[in-house]
Amino acid sequence: MAAASLEELRIRADRNSSRVEAEIQARAFQRRVDHGQGLYACGAQRRLYARMMEVFAGFLEHTDHHIGRLLDFLRELGELDNTLIMVLSDNGASAEGGPTGSVNENMFFNFVPESLEQNLAAIDDLGGPKYFNHYPWGWTWAGNTPFRRWKRETYRGGISDPFIVHWPAGIQAKGEVRSQYAHAIDMVPTVLDALGIQAPTQLRGVAQAPIQGVSFADTFADASVPSKHVTQYFEMLGHRSIYHDGWRAVCPWPGPSFAESGKPFGTPMPAETLTELDATGWELYHVATDFAENHNLAAEDRPRLLELIAQWYVEAGRYQVLPVDGRGQQRFAEERPLIAADRTRYTYYPGTQEVALNAAPRVLNRPHSIHAGVQIPDGGAEGVLVSQGGVDGGFSFFVQGGRLRYTYNYVAQQHFHVASDTEVPTGDHILSFEFEPTGKPEPLKGKGAPGIAKLFIDGEPVGQGELPVTIPLSLGLAAGVSVGRDAGAPVTDEYTPPFPFTGTLRRVVYDVSGEQVVDHEAEIRIALARQ
Repeated sequence: MAAASLEELRIRADRNSSRVEAEIQARAFQRRVDHGQGLYACGAQRRLYARMMEVFAGFLEHTDHHIGRLLDFLRELGELDNTLIMVLSDNGASAEGGPTGSVNENMFFNFVPESLEQNLAAIDDLGGPKYFNHYPWGWTWAGNTPFRRWKRETYRGGISDPFIVHWPAGIQAKGEVRSQYAHAIDMVPTVLDALGIQAPTQLRGVAQAPIQGVSFADTFADASVPSKHVTQYFEMLGHRSIYHDGWRAVCPWPGPSFAESGKPFGTPMPAETLTELDATGWELYHVATDFAENHNLAAEDRPRLLELIAQWYVEAGRYQVLPVDGRGQQRFAEERPLIAADRTRYTYYPGTQEVALNAAPRVLNRPHSIHAGVQIPDGGAEGVLVSQGGVDGGFSFFVQGGRLRYTYNYVAQQHFHVASDTEVPTGDHILSFEFEPTGKPEPLKGKGAPGIAKLFIDGEPVGQGELPVTIPLSLGLAAGVSVGRDAGAPVTDEYTPPFPFTGTLRRVVYDVSGEQVVDHEAEIRIALARQ
């Protein structure tokens, strides 16, 4: 409509004035059209962002409801007044949604860029099972008011939380506010103090590390008692700060904001950069009088700042924070220490549900295979053999319509499907999937290793397909490994969860050694023979 009206204006102007005047009028009209479109776009964004915050508010209402159920139960038991209840969050408001919000928070953890157009198209489904959505930065900032910045950073916006204590039998004060400095590590010492017991120095003959933190139980009765917690360090992905006796020193990384730093979140921190930050990057705030860290006093009180920087290193050495690691998402991909020895094979049995991400097989960017020992009854069977991840990203290995199938969910942006070219026959069989990488991952570009997905029945190839891109760092935040069903928010909409397997599923074996499928066939057949 706008283009037709513009042309009509040009024709009309040509009939009554010079070509120059016609062009001036046409351009003025176009500016009005563009302005109107801009206003419409802004309005659409406001509706989207408001909806995203509505979803968050709804979840808070859901949380409040279930906290209420717990309190109602304690009241029914007659123990509510004699129960020490502490309620707090774990950090400042979350910023993983980015400037335009997100329909899938897992995109942030995998360096996959957001799309405003995609977010707008999803507005009617936000808050439902289809998306793992997150509000945008504007609401993050509002959620942290009056503090600056947000979660993942150590300004007060990232590390300050409301804290509620309820214990009528032990606290005479009602509805009062306390201003003493306290940290989450003070909660256990406070409970022990309230109970009048000491922390054990050993358990079953094993010496225990001392519990850090101090009790704030004395504040229950006295609002003016001095704070016992005088010094506290903070470090989060290279972003550092320290509190000491009413003062805070903060060294932001990669900068006071991403725009000011010119570096994206997760930028590695070379040793020379750390040296430069220690020389010029620290800020100083007198939070006893400047609650929201608005006035940087680093230039005016350099001696105090240097003392606090030195104190940060003392605390960091004491609590094993060093070396400082400024990376972000990349750290999620690194292996963590485990109680059990590392292994290349994992065996799961039917009924296994929601094995957590950090305990699940690490299949990203490496050759791996999955093998399911099954018995297919007369008339066939269908259902999930194993799923890993959820609606935000992952895969499902299943039988449907008589065919062996594999679906890969790339952070809810693309779904790749592979199906067998023959039906799964009745009887005892080994149904297998194998991933063979064909290239290298590019995590900072949001891309895991591409590869070929192959399907096998009893070691014989029955289908394959290309996975041009895979998840590079985090295979879903919403669900874990589930065997015999898709227990969480489903990886795919090809079936209605939990879509349990209707045949007999004896076990599922993951192999992350990179060996060929044939290496496992005999092993599983032996296991089946022992049933």
